[in-house]
Amino acid sequence: MAKSLRLDDQLCFSIYAASHAFTRFYKPLLEPLGLTYPQYLVLLTLWESDRLPLKAIGERLGLDSGTLTPLLKRMEQSGLITRVRDAADERQVLVSLTGKGRRLEQKAQRFPQRIGAASSCTAADLGALTRLIFRLRDDLEAAAGSNAA
Repeated sequence: MAKSLRLDDQLCFSIYAASHAFTRFYKPLLEPLGLTYPQYLVLLTLWESDRLPLKAIGERLGLDSGTLTPLLKRMEQSGLITRVRDAADERQVLVSLTGKGRRLEQKAQRFPQRIGAASSCTAADLGALTRLIFRLRDDLEAAAGSNAA
């Protein structure tokens, strides 16, 4: 088999496997908070900027409304967020944190340090890796967009 087609030589596989490792790592951190990893990502988005249109959350996380709506519905039933129609534009649904959702931010403050402690990377390494992966994502999305045209 050609080296370039070996599974372990594939960047896509290393990122896929790392994604699964992150999900497994976060599971015991999030379970006591009653959260799934996708719900945590929604909260991270709202902690940065509360009262966002559903569409903006979907764009930020790369999720379509068919995936995001049931997720938000469960979060609303858990008392973490509210969803209301925008009075200025009834087509938009605005998503906001409740007090309970805001309070979880304090409990999640230690999570980034836990990732750092679990890895053999320095904070600078992790920052550089994050920037590099986002640049790769942006390049691939641009290439996919030009291929579709």
